[in-house]
Amino acid sequence: MEIWINPACSKCRSALSLLDAEGADYTVRRYLEDVPSEDDIRAVLERLGLEPWDITRTQEADAKELGLKDWARDAGSRDRWIAALSAHPKLIQRPIITAEDGTAVVARSEDAVRDALGRH
Repeated sequence: MEIWINPACSKCRSALSLLDAEGADYTVRRYLEDVPSEDDIRAVLERLGLEPWDITRTQEADAKELGLKDWARDAGSRDRWIAALSAHPKLIQRPIITAEDGTAVVARSEDAVRDALGRH
């Protein structure tokens, strides 16, 4: 499994602590440094079963600067959102854990981290 983190994020640090406590085998992707491509984002969205606007941090300064709250949330706008997430990775909700069974979760709670751990 892989976990996308921002080391400055307390929820990311909590998720890592729980993974370590459970002895999980995982790799860390510091997505602000190792920025996901548009294809990476599409792949993780498919695994999450979510749309790009579902994993966008709309309160970030970048989101306000881009005017994201006024963007359409429909199939025709999907690529625009994905491009924005790749160009401004700070907008990506975190942490995201890709589970062994091919799915993924936005692991903002202990329950979500445990859910990812249980997916084989």
